[in-house]
Amino acid sequence: MSAFASFRHDVPSSIVVFLIAIPLSLGIAAASGAPLLAGLVAAVVGGIVAGALSGAPLQVSGPAAGLTVIVAGTIAEFGFAGTAAIVTVAGLLQILLGVTRLGRAALALSPTVVHGMLAGIGLVIALSQVHVALGGAPQSSAWANLRDLPGQVADYHSVSVLLGALTMTLLLVWSRLVKTTMLPATLVAVVVATVVAAAVGADVERVDLPANPLDALTFARWPDSPLWEVIPAVLTIALVASVESLLSAVAVDRMHHGARANLDRELIAQGAANAVSGTLGGLPVTGVIVRSSANVAAAARTRASTILHGVWIAGFVMAGAVLLEMIPMAALAAVLVVVGLRLVSLAQIRTYARHRELPIYVVTAVGVAATDLLIGVGLGMATAALFMLWRLARCEIHVTEPNSGAWLVSITGTLAFVASGRLTRRLAALPPGQHVELELHLDYLDHGAYETIRDWQASYTRSGGDVHVSEVHGSWLHRAGTDGLGTGKRPVQCPRQGSVRYELPPPRSKPIS
Repeated sequence: MSAFASFRHDVPSSIVVFLIAIPLSLGIAAASGAPLLAGLVAAVVGGIVAGALSGAPLQVSGPAAGLTVIVAGTIAEFGFAGTAAIVTVAGLLQILLGVTRLGRAALALSPTVVHGMLAGIGLVIALSQVHVALGGAPQSSAWANLRDLPGQVADYHSVSVLLGALTMTLLLVWSRLVKTTMLPATLVAVVVATVVAAAVGADVERVDLPANPLDALTFARWPDSPLWEVIPAVLTIALVASVESLLSAVAVDRMHHGARANLDRELIAQGAANAVSGTLGGLPVTGVIVRSSANVAAAARTRASTILHGVWIAGFVMAGAVLLEMIPMAALAAVLVVVGLRLVSLAQIRTYARHRELPIYVVTAVGVAATDLLIGVGLGMATAALFMLWRLARCEIHVTEPNSGAWLVSITGTLAFVASGRLTRRLAALPPGQHVELELHLDYLDHGAYETIRDWQASYTRSGGDVHVSEVHGSWLHRAGTDGLGTGKRPVQCPRQGSVRYELPPPRSKPIS
């Protein structure tokens, strides 16, 4: 495809992304407790800097809802200028991770924990912004927002509620009514709410931007705090921004058939964008799946689309700030309520329930919402580790009673000493004097479980029964039996395809002293 043909696709795509990015950037800045201009700075830098250097050309970067809670806490502790400096250092750390080719290591974190973290953040955002949509102010924690919500509902501002409800309704139904990417739901909802507020002369809080944006930039200033308090904030922003960007890049790869993402280069690009954004007083930058998917859906072909969207934002802020100042804050809050709730994906919940990983997702989400991000992620990782250990030590024992012929005992999974008690009880329940086929489908057998099988076989045989043991996969039993305990007999092929039968040696008699 020629450069002109690509550019012809990229310009309309950049306009679509620009129209989505403006209200989202303002809303994310408001929800973070940062100056509204900081969200627009991050959007411009994310588009131009990250877009120019990106290893995932169709990914669009900017301020992300997933970092809202972290940024709000950092601003409360270090102030905004200090937070900007932390964002700058976090960007330099991301560059180091990319240069040392550690980008893919961030993907080693369980997707269940990552999506649970985003769900918890979404709940925090929704609970805080619903207060703004009702005409009030958000509280300092998710619990406080939930606790004070009934009082806020009772003391609601009728015009704010109307504007918020109108915005949410349009966000939810627009894409079903109109099948075009040139009029994104976010833009339509915010514009309609703004027009309605202007038509009725509503006395509501609106966007407040400085008259001269370049003179109002809050440049980074190192916080007056001990280093050991600053380092955790740097690491948190760097790691969460990296994970979110790389996961988004992987997701964008699945949406198109072009070149695959270079994740280490993408991490360097994100780091460079964060270093510049923090220096200029902007919010942290990450790859954002909402804007990226809109970019792909609008038929973008090259990185020119994401770069141009940053240029359009910069030009609009310089020339059209008066239009932005007409937007009611209740409308932006309603946008973020919907964005936050969409981070709690029902499709992901069904998937994790099907794979028996839902407890990990729920523990992480509730932990993030109820405590803070680091504790919530830690709880999620600990839960994931426990589930992994449980699965590694898990085996299934099935006993089939015959209509005629032999009893069949099938053992599947990992058979270790921790399951010896359950195995002994199931084998002891078999009626005496029967023919038993013990069939093993094992990926591991330790010596303690081997001795349990051997001792039971010897005991059952002495009582008049007949036991044949066969392995359908592997030869764990043979290796355990010949490790100083074997009979020296050759294994016998069983009729079942791929299985081998072994006669286990009897327990050794202890010498009488």
